[in-house]
Amino acid sequence: MAGHSKFKNIMHRKGAQDKKRSAMFSKLSREITVAAKMGMPDPDMNPRLRLAVNAAKSQSMPKDNIQRAIDKASANEGDDYEEIRYEGYGPGGSAIIVEALTDNRNRTATNIRTAFSKNGGNLGASGSVAHGFERLGLIVYPASVGGEDKVLEAALEAGAQDIQSGAEEHEIWTAADDLHEVATSLEKSLGEAETVKLAWKPNLTVDMDEKDAGTLFKLVDALDDDDDVQTVWGNYEVSDEIMERLEAE
Repeated sequence: MAGHSKFKNIMHRKGAQDKKRSAMFSKLSREITVAAKMGMPDPDMNPRLRLAVNAAKSQSMPKDNIQRAIDKASANEGDDYEEIRYEGYGPGGSAIIVEALTDNRNRTATNIRTAFSKNGGNLGASGSVAHGFERLGLIVYPASVGGEDKVLEAALEAGAQDIQSGAEEHEIWTAADDLHEVATSLEKSLGEAETVKLAWKPNLTVDMDEKDAGTLFKLVDALDDDDDVQTVWGNYEVSDEIMERLEAE
């Protein structure tokens, strides 16, 4: 297990979505409704729905909003959304995976292509960058739950594959099929996690200089601003020093 390696800035800057709370709730609701439509409307019987509900709770989404999204699926209301994955290249040789839920594939493809082209990137064909990532389960706990040894022991006992601990959080990685089971086990020993979701973990990361990192974050923000985009993953690493300078701008 990788104890001290950092895996930061892989999704996007911390707090980027906090500024857009209502948009975030809308995306979370969409995922809950889709998950409930694809299986049972009971989180205990539907692992994907449970993950979606946990993600909503971790972002302090009101219980009424969560229940409304489930009820919408039960009543077969709302649009039919299609899951699409887009892949492309960002500044500095970075690889980007975009997960979307859309009711209009042409609109979403146009918006994502535009975001890439306006921010130093290129939208690629399906499969162009996914081979450089692994599809895994990701469970995140704040550093306050305990030290690395305590979390490592709990993760091993729960059947996790890897743990990466930093100053702010512990990231626990599992096989995709084991995510639900490992998360349930960890909840008993460490409490409720901040994040439980399927993730794209890069096999290798690319260090970004300040210029490329600034452009890259504009690309990630542009993608994240699109209502149809659920998650943005990348293989980039940005040093703390560069992050501090960019945040100060």
